[in-house]
Amino acid sequence: MADSRGVYPAGTHIMMGNVALSEGAIAAGCRFFGGYPITPANEVSEYLSRRMIEAGGVFIQMEDEIASIGVIIGAAWGGVKAMTATSGPGFSLMQEHIGHASAIEVPLVVADIQRTGPGGGHVYEMSGDVMQAKWGAHGDYENIALAPYSCQEMYDLTIDAFNLAGTWRVPVIILSDALLAHMYERVDVPTTEVLQERVQEWPRPSGDPKDYTAFTYPKQDTGELVVPPTPILGTPYHPRWAMSSPHLEKGGISSDLGVALEMMKRINNKIRDNRQKLVRYETRYMEDARMAVICYGTAARPCLRAIKEAREAGIKVGYLRLITIWPFADDVVREVGSATGKLLVPEMNLGQVSREVERAVAGKATVTSLPQARLHDTEEVLRAIKEMAA
Repeated sequence: MADSRGVYPAGTHIMMGNVALSEGAIAAGCRFFGGYPITPANEVSEYLSRRMIEAGGVFIQMEDEIASIGVIIGAAWGGVKAMTATSGPGFSLMQEHIGHASAIEVPLVVADIQRTGPGGGHVYEMSGDVMQAKWGAHGDYENIALAPYSCQEMYDLTIDAFNLAGTWRVPVIILSDALLAHMYERVDVPTTEVLQERVQEWPRPSGDPKDYTAFTYPKQDTGELVVPPTPILGTPYHPRWAMSSPHLEKGGISSDLGVALEMMKRINNKIRDNRQKLVRYETRYMEDARMAVICYGTAARPCLRAIKEAREAGIKVGYLRLITIWPFADDVVREVGSATGKLLVPEMNLGQVSREVERAVAGKATVTSLPQARLHDTEEVLRAIKEMAA
């Protein structure tokens, strides 16, 4: 188990997906967790209720999901790496605060262990919150969403999520699901020396927290100290009130339409203009591919096996796994579509990313959706591949 500093020992371990995610958060330096119980994310809260204390952090169970994300916004605004975990209905309740965090440019991490919906839903696996991760809150904003497909990636991508959140000062969503969350697999935990190289520190504020003109953060990508890009209002009893109303880059509320538009442009373009730095994906068998399967998350597992069997049968099919769901990998999807002309998109929902694929290829490839509100069997994907190849 963990040593006296709360660090999990390096080496190969067998971990449940939710435990791997939790250990990835601690390895990334997360020292504040606020959450509310919901299946199938419960193991994250239960596990971190002990481990967060061992690591010298704070665990708090809030009265609901809205309070849970509110309290991690407060912790993160003070420079502490903070996270919450939930599932579909709870994720829905968090959306207004996700929009608020985007507007005030505070970094945080939300693990969404997706389950079958809509409404209260059920505890079976599903990727039903993909669009909600991008468009759930009101208005225009940009955040980052990552889709692990193994317990190892539950660990690794959680570290990456904290790095990305701190660098770009946005909410980062980890899109897992009930099956991956409860799966047990080998997870390689790196040494402390490797973690020190991988983990990036979040910028901490300096100055008097009661004086927003002196309360500063390092500016993104430059290190230059600037005041937070949001107005700080309050009273001696409530000294820090971070408002998401239209504001100038260095604080100060304004009712001017131009200020509002500039604020929106800033919080959106810092992601859109850096898409090439953010988008991650994996490709296989693309050298001679005449069609390709585009997949993500747990659904990528049966897809890869089906592709291997199809190639053994002489079908030249390629594999593109989206690791970053948002921002969307428009360029690589367009490139793969143009090169192959045929795309198959299996999803553990009724068709969400397939619409983004159609938009990205812009008619340069035939897109066939393989929607299903559960994990596909290998045979189902293989049959669809053979039908497209016929």
